[in-house]
Amino acid sequence: MKAFWRSPVYILFAATAVVLIANGSRQSFGLFLEPITTDLDWGVSEFATALAVQNLVMGIAAPFAGALADRWRPTTVIALSAALYTVGLALISVSVTPETMFLSAGLVVGIGASGVGLTLPLGIVGRVAPEKSRTLWLGIVTAGGSAGQFTFALTSRGLLDGFGWSGGMVAMAIIVIISVPLALSMKWASEGELSKPDRDTLGNALKRASHHRGYWLLVIGFFVCGFQVQFVGTHLPKFLTDSGAGAWLAATALSVIGLFNLFGTIAAGWMGSHWRKKNLLSLLYLSRGLLFLVFLYLPVNEITVIGFSAILGLLWLSTVPLTSGIVAQVFGPRYMSTLFAIVFLSHQLGAFAGVSLGGLFYDIYGTYDAAWWLAIALSAAAALIHWGIDDQPVQNPAASPAD
Repeated sequence: MKAFWRSPVYILFAATAVVLIANGSRQSFGLFLEPITTDLDWGVSEFATALAVQNLVMGIAAPFAGALADRWRPTTVIALSAALYTVGLALISVSVTPETMFLSAGLVVGIGASGVGLTLPLGIVGRVAPEKSRTLWLGIVTAGGSAGQFTFALTSRGLLDGFGWSGGMVAMAIIVIISVPLALSMKWASEGELSKPDRDTLGNALKRASHHRGYWLLVIGFFVCGFQVQFVGTHLPKFLTDSGAGAWLAATALSVIGLFNLFGTIAAGWMGSHWRKKNLLSLLYLSRGLLFLVFLYLPVNEITVIGFSAILGLLWLSTVPLTSGIVAQVFGPRYMSTLFAIVFLSHQLGAFAGVSLGGLFYDIYGTYDAAWWLAIALSAAAALIHWGIDDQPVQNPAASPAD
């Protein structure tokens, strides 16, 4: 019997911990928007643009990080990315001009996050997970991001109150560096599983995906997820404070979203093992749009905000195990890191649009109403797109039956 730290279950544990730290810290950036813009006398769009660039760079770099991980050792790529992400956070603490914030929060953090976010941890777990439990395992890893959001929303609020935004970023960098040894520790557990001889090539996998209509529908649909998640994660705190809510309620809202998404992502992973993932995705996007619509017409108070956050939490990252699960189901897990990273690029393009347009609309109109309505319209479009996906496995004669 293998020791726990050399087993696939350990990879599940360590990958989930890495995602908890990386995604949790990144999802708390919205709490820094108000203190940074106030202290540096900026408009909303300056910091929002840096975060938008971060999401864009993260998406563009993700396929390259995925290709490196698929060709060589994914644990090393994750560790190096975590180190770069840590450096980016430290640089944010001394960034006092839009240009330096663009470089630190935008470029450096974006490149680092491309390898330490969801795509590579999901890719390595997808390759070692039992086939029948793969979507559930992907849901557990994604839930790590939700646990991180819950944890870091409260932690970041405390760091901001205790050390200010600059000191808070330094403290966050110290926490994030823990991801490096966690990533490296997966090396021994993954050696046997990831060293199996290849019966396919990355080029062939990319060729099959590029000719698959359902794959491109996934790519287009995931844009909507990125738009909605990053728009809400970045701008909900200011939307609430503008509506008369206290800063504590804004932090609580993000924390509640993360808490309830713990259950949402695991439930989505379980349901994806029993029902068609594409249909579940359609229902998820439709539910998001209806929730946004109702929330716009409700008064902002503790009950409505926490209720909205709890329901949204169930839908928040529940798209990830279903979307990545379809990629593995259709094309197999061998090159999942690269294939899902391309889908994730679309997610980050949507995130760029959500963060930047949210800031732009606010600076132009003084409210977030236009961005909320755009998010609602995109939900309807995504529901239709996912319903038409062909999710049948693609036959690959070169691959072994186990793949």
